[in-house]
Order: sequence, then structure tokens, then C-alpha cells
Amino acid sequence: MRRTCRFSCRLKAVKHGKPFTFNGSKAREVGWAGEPLSDASDGIGRRSYPLSEEDMQVLLHATGCSSEMQRPLCKTGCLSERYRSFTGECNNRQHPKWGAANTPYSRWLPPEYEDIRGVPRGWDPEHTYYNYTLPPVRLISQNVLYTHNENISLDSSLSHLLVEWGQWIDHDFALTPQSPSTAAFRTGADCTRTCSRDTPCFPIQIPLSDPRTGTQSCMPFFRSAPSCVGSEGTPHHHREQLNAITSFVDASMVYGSSSPMAAALRNHSSPLGLLALNDQASDQGLAYMPYLPRLQGRLDPCGPRITVCLWVKLPVFCCLGDSRANEHLGMIALHTLFLREHNRLVSELHLLNPHWSPDTLYQEARKIMGAVHQILTWEHYLPRVLGETPTSLLMPPYKGYDPEIDPSIANVFSAAAFRFAHVTVQPMVARLGPGYSLAPQHPPLPLHHSLFASWRVVQEGGIDPVLRGLLLSPAKLQMPGQMMVEELTERLFQAQGGMPLDLGALNLQRGRDHGLPGYSSWRGLCGLSVPNTTSDLAGILGNPGLAEKFLLLYGTSQNIDVWVGAISEPPLPGGRVGPLLACLLAKQFRALRDGDRFWWEREAVFTSNQRAQLHTVSLSRIICDNTHITRVPSDPFSRTVSPEDMLACSHPLIPHLNLSAWKEPDTGTILLTLIPHLNLCLDGTGTVLLTLIPHPNLSDWMEPDTGRERGRENIEIGHGVSKGI
Repeated sequence: MRRTCRFSCRLKAVKHGKPFTFNGSKAREVGWAGEPLSDASDGIGRRSYPLSEEDMQVLLHATGCSSEMQRPLCKTGCLSERYRSFTGECNNRQHPKWGAANTPYSRWLPPEYEDIRGVPRGWDPEHTYYNYTLPPVRLISQNVLYTHNENISLDSSLSHLLVEWGQWIDHDFALTPQSPSTAAFRTGADCTRTCSRDTPCFPIQIPLSDPRTGTQSCMPFFRSAPSCVGSEGTPHHHREQLNAITSFVDASMVYGSSSPMAAALRNHSSPLGLLALNDQASDQGLAYMPYLPRLQGRLDPCGPRITVCLWVKLPVFCCLGDSRANEHLGMIALHTLFLREHNRLVSELHLLNPHWSPDTLYQEARKIMGAVHQILTWEHYLPRVLGETPTSLLMPPYKGYDPEIDPSIANVFSAAAFRFAHVTVQPMVARLGPGYSLAPQHPPLPLHHSLFASWRVVQEGGIDPVLRGLLLSPAKLQMPGQMMVEELTERLFQAQGGMPLDLGALNLQRGRDHGLPGYSSWRGLCGLSVPNTTSDLAGILGNPGLAEKFLLLYGTSQNIDVWVGAISEPPLPGGRVGPLLACLLAKQFRALRDGDRFWWEREAVFTSNQRAQLHTVSLSRIICDNTHITRVPSDPFSRTVSPEDMLACSHPLIPHLNLSAWKEPDTGTILLTLIPHLNLCLDGTGTVLLTLIPHPNLSDWMEPDTGRERGRENIEIGHGVSKGI
């Protein structure tokens, strides 16, 4: 069991996010668990609240929750219209916490907890829903999801890079911190050792019919950390879960979701606004991400995990915008790729605009990177997931920013809908040499050997073999009877020590922990037919046998967990998801687009020439520009059958992003870098328009536009006197 605790420590650490989130989660959990609620009921299942308003304020202050209730002060200087804040705050000026980091997920349907307020569905195994008890999640995984590694069909149209992109973009807008507590509140039992339900411990029971019976009776599971308040800063009447990162597609997994983290990731010794690189190892001359410090005397935004448990045996990449970067080889490859791309953009922008300051270079490259992620996701990824026709119907053309739309990630999206791609993961990780050939020095790996194995990148060929494997390998095809490979249901994290976990069971348990209503409720929300009989369900699923299996397990379609019900629907034409998932995904991605003040197509964000260039962006081009790979597919998300079908990086179908649209004239005047305690804005001629506005921290400068192009943080001085003052 000692090995289990060691790996559980590692897994929990990456689910906490950064120090601010970790400390905040502790405060929220203390506040939630510490409320002296009466055990009495008011007759309709709700608990009474004996605390006075004064007592509640004392509790909120003592736990640190009161800070969450404060409305952010949105700045109105010249940069807040040009660049996003790192936290996502003030994207919407009327609702400054919409989409911000460390705010609760939104709800599209009210939660359905066992006690209405916060006890997970299925907490009491004898509790009934619609006259039936809920089946154990491990039983569902074994009966519906389990698939032998060899018993899979391959997707004839899509590459495994599309699967990887789904997880990559998920890490841009959703991170649910687990409870920071490791012991049961009531008994003090270690959550990795107990099979008793006692918050935050919500272990997954192993049924008697399970092959694992005899070796273990449960799998550890930690509840998600609660949020103190809602997105508008008001207390909840039921438990809500927290999103530790920004909801926006802003490349936060590259830059971080807080100013301290963003600052920690930069190379401050460079005058170019570069991100920090690894100074101990390189990928055949190309950069790696920095390593995690093995020892540290104080808490560092880049290395909180070392303070939790010392599990580092070999180099682990650390200084990244997202704490989950080391989860597996594909994530490491993409993190490394976009770290290099930022620095490449900065270098090219510097050649075009040598008069730009490091902060301008950094922010302009960051802004381009955010747009690149939006374009690759909405124009290249989503049409293949939803299908071309459903995409056009469910997500009409962009009409402009709508401040009435909340872009916050929805609970059902994070805890269920966007986990659909878990059933498209291959059991083997292909690694290929030059020419996309099998290389004896880095052969294919079983998936569970690629998890938390960042050392393999450094010692086994760098990121190129991994990227070649993603480009040439097809995705797994999701089919009834071929849901989730045993690498994920039986061997998850097995190679890292401790008992192997079950991703399918974890997904189902997470949905119950979050109080997600059942499958039928979500179909009703989307205006889809709600199954009432076995034949109804069989018609929806297109599979009478699967419908019978569901009703044998659940008793009624009302109780089917939304994730497993949604992934069981046959895909829409040209897509890879069924009607319910198409509805939920489109609803979320449309909100992320229309509710983002910095969406790349909005006229105030980029010039028309810049938008035209951004529209040509290609993931294949980014791979060409930042690796030693010389041949790529024209469409990296589509399956390439043979290496002979790859194109040379010089091919016209792999266009370069022309940054000349970002070139600005140098007025030839003396330029000064931003002064941290002044807020100075220039018009198009370089005249100072605003001055002497105190500002506490340069990293928080996100202020409005005055109509100028870029480079406004450079202050023009004529004869030693600022013009226009």
C-alpha cells in the first residue's frame, strides 16, 4: 500500500493546479466542511442553516473564502483592450469573473445530489433514484466499457493527433482540483487506504464479480474541491466544483492562469520576451522545457509538487503553464512544441520590430498563440468531431462578441461530455524514426508505460518520434463492444506504482461526485427524445443488446450516468459523436467563442491583414518549424495511410504564417520600456495620452486600446520631455 500512497500523491498533485489554487482549495474545503449545519430536515430534504449572517461572515473570513466574494477591479488603461489578463478576469466587464480562473463551473441543469445539498449520487449504495439503486461504477465499466487491447477497430479517417489535440485543448480550459485533504474528515482515515465513504474519500467499490476481487476491495477516489461562491460572488446553496484555470481558449497551458505563474515561465535574462528553456538538456539542438527542481527551500510557482512528496527519480519537466504536462508523452510533445513556437514567434517579431520592448514581443506572441489555438480547434478539430453539417447547424458563423453570454466551462462539459475521446485512445503509443519507420531504439509502448514517463523523451529520441507516431497512427474507432481499452480500465498508472486504476470508473464516479443529472435529463435539455422504454432506448442507441444491458444495470434510463449514455449513441454523419454530445459540445464551444472579448475574429482584436494571415495557420507548419521532422501531412488531423503520402515542409500546402502584417514603423525616437508604476498610452503618432496613473504590478497591465496599432508600451521621448504631457 505504500507504493499506492506514493503514486496517489503524485496524481493528486497534478490535479491541484498551482499554489494559489491549492491554498484556496483548502480554504474552501474547510469552509464547506466546517459549516455547523443542523441534521434536522425541513421536511423536503433540505438541511436548515442555524448560522446567523454575522456568524457566516466570520466563517467566510476565517476560511479565506471572503476573498472570493470580492469583485475584481477592472482596469481601464490602454492595455486591457489589447491583451487578456492571465487569470481571465475582466474579459467581461459587467461580469468580471465569468470565465476566470478559480471560479466554479457553470450549471446548465441544477445538480442532483443525494441530499440535495452536496452528497454525491450513489454515496449510500441503498439509496434509490426513480425506485432503483445506482449500480457500482466499476460494474458499469466491466460490463459496458471494457475492451481487450487487441479487440479494437481503427478509424479510417482520423489520426491519433486529433485525439491528442482534444486532451491538449481540454488542458487549456478545464482543471478540476481534487480535495487538498488526504484524510477523512470524520475518522481521519487515509483516503488511499480506506474503503469507507467519508468526505473527501469516495472510494470506488469493487463488485464481488470483478476479477480484482480478492486483491482489493476498492480503488481510491478523492472528491473534487468545493467552491465557496458562485461566479457572481454569492454563496452557494449546494456544492459547486472549481475550475482552477481560465475557461477561455487562450493557450493558458503554455502561459499559465496567473500573473506569478506567467512570470515564472519567462526568461527574464533575455531582452526578447522569451519563455524559459532547459539549460541542462536539448533535443538534438532544439529546446526542452525546464526541469522540475529537485530541491527547493520555499514554495515556488514552478515546483509545488516537490513540497507534497519526493517522487522524482529522473528528470521531470516542470516550468509549464499546466500542472498536467507530464501525464504522458503526447502532452510533453505538444507542450514542448508550443514552447518552441512562442520563442520562434518572438524572434521573428523582433526582426520585424526591433524597437518593440520584451513585454510587447511576449504579449504579441501570446496573443497570436491564443488565436492559433482557437483556429485549430474551431476550424480543424470540431468539424471532424461533430461532423461538417452538425457544426454548421449547431454553431452558426461568428456574429461578434456578446457580453450577455457566459463563457464559463459547464460542469457537465468538464466532468462528462468532453471526456468522450477516452474511448478513441489507442492501447499502444507509436514512436517512429525518420521516414516514419519503426526504430528499434524507441519501439512502440503500451499506453500505461507512457504515463508520467517524461524521462523517455530525454533518453529515447526527443519529441520527434512521438509526433511522428501521432501523425501516422489512426485513432481508435468507438463502437459498441469496443468502448475503452484495457490499458485504461485495467492498467491505468500500473507502471507508476500502486494498484492500477480504471479511467471509465473514475469518469463515472466524478460525474456522481459533481451531482450531474442522469442521461435522460440532458437529452431533454437538448430537445432530444427521452427514452421511456427499452425499445425507445434501443432506437436511440441503435443497439437493442446495449439498451437491455443498460436497463439491467440501471433499472431506468433516468439513472444512466450521462457520460456512458452519451458515448454510447451512434455518431452523426461525418462526425464521431452522437446527438447528445454534439449538442453539449456545440453549446459550450459556441459560448467560448461568442462570450470571449478577445476572440480572434473580433474586429478590435487583430487587423484585417493579420486575420487573413492567421486563417492560414497549420499545425503541420508548426511541427515543421519547431522539430527535425521534414515531411508532414497537409491535414494532420486526418489519417495518413502511408509515409509516402506525407508532404515536404516546403510544399505550398504547408504555408508559413507571414508575420509581416505585424510590422510597425519605427519612428526613430528614443524608446523606453514600460515603467512599472506608470500607465502611459500613445496615439498613432507616439504622443502620450495618459500618464501618471499608479499601477502596482507590471504583470497585471491589461488595459484598453486607444486605436493605435502595437508597441504602445514604448514611451516616446523628445528632447527629454514627453510630448503631450
